[in-house]
Amino acid sequence: MPPSQHGETARSSSLKRTVRQLADVASSAPALASSFDHMHRIWRRAIDRLGVFHGPQTFGKLGPEALYLRARVQALAGNLKAAERQFAEVASLAPTFTPALEGHGEVLDMLGESERARSRYDSARKLRSQVRSGAPDRCAVLRNRGPFTSDIIAYTAMLRMGRAKRRALTYITRGNAYLASGYPKLALLDYGFALRLRPDLHEVTALKGEAQAMLGRYPSALRAFDVALAARPMDAEIYSGRAVVHMVLGRLDAADADWRRQLALLPPDRSSARACVLLRLADYEAALTELKGALEKEPADPYWQLYRLTSLHRLGRPVDRPGFDDATANDWPRALLALHAGRLSAQDALKRADNEGRRAEALFQLGIVTCRHDRAEACRYWQQVVDKAPPTLIEHAAARHELARPRS
Repeated sequence: MPPSQHGETARSSSLKRTVRQLADVASSAPALASSFDHMHRIWRRAIDRLGVFHGPQTFGKLGPEALYLRARVQALAGNLKAAERQFAEVASLAPTFTPALEGHGEVLDMLGESERARSRYDSARKLRSQVRSGAPDRCAVLRNRGPFTSDIIAYTAMLRMGRAKRRALTYITRGNAYLASGYPKLALLDYGFALRLRPDLHEVTALKGEAQAMLGRYPSALRAFDVALAARPMDAEIYSGRAVVHMVLGRLDAADADWRRQLALLPPDRSSARACVLLRLADYEAALTELKGALEKEPADPYWQLYRLTSLHRLGRPVDRPGFDDATANDWPRALLALHAGRLSAQDALKRADNEGRRAEALFQLGIVTCRHDRAEACRYWQQVVDKAPPTLIEHAAARHELARPRS
């Protein structure tokens, strides 16, 4: 539902305080005034958009994106020691905010502190590697995960130029950065601007559908996907988005038809994407063939190993040991391989699932390992996945299909 007018007023007031605080930072260092004036004009637009997504507890305080910009302003002005301190502050307050770690590393490099810089780069690289990429059967924008703060700032700067304002592409690229960073409302605004300039860009209409779905506006999302597919009936990725919406609206047969259509359009060499579609359908027999191809291309990918075990287990076939020997309870998703190997309890698996997506993965796998001897208990696990997990997860769709099967 759209926020109330009162809520919007409160947010606007808080955002103005945030912008004023940024101005105070600049006024305390007169040498930065010229640089800050330019960056401040850029940031006013960015913070007006990004800021509405800070939680109420952060109102009146600088969020990590604003603190990151403050440090960048110092670095651009050549005040490297001040920038180093401020990047360190952001990294301390938001240790998983990778742009700050990378910015800190760059400044440390310029200060000649290569060892500390390398440590920051390594931390950022490790954090990025731990973020599960979007499933390969989803649209290209959602296969990447943010934050893309630097990109958003750059695109906002471009949109201040007269020519860029008349080009749909700049709005699309910033909208994509917003969508991949988890800001669907902002993406929706930019896609709307782009479509005013180029109403024939039906792939952008499909992206509007993805943003609407992310906001829970499923009827609007369905209309957008219908329009996009009427113009682009051979676009496999649009069927994926519409299938998710059909599923959430309780139309599992319509969702299955869209996934089957997507599967027919995906080329044979996209085995990982084809495997994901089949896993959503809980079609484990067909998924095994595609997972073999995915593992040939990415033999070390633990998710392909896990989904192969999932398929073998549900088909009642012997499970070999590859992937078990180096499965540790400390790494995700290798903890779930340890669960399959009997080296991790259900309670410990759930304890290690430290975010919404991982908890859904753990609950789904608990259903898999339980199903053979206690289907009722497995269904309880799968019901939790359906009730609590994001509908875009493979496990959500697979759990719905498992629950739809007759209980023997």
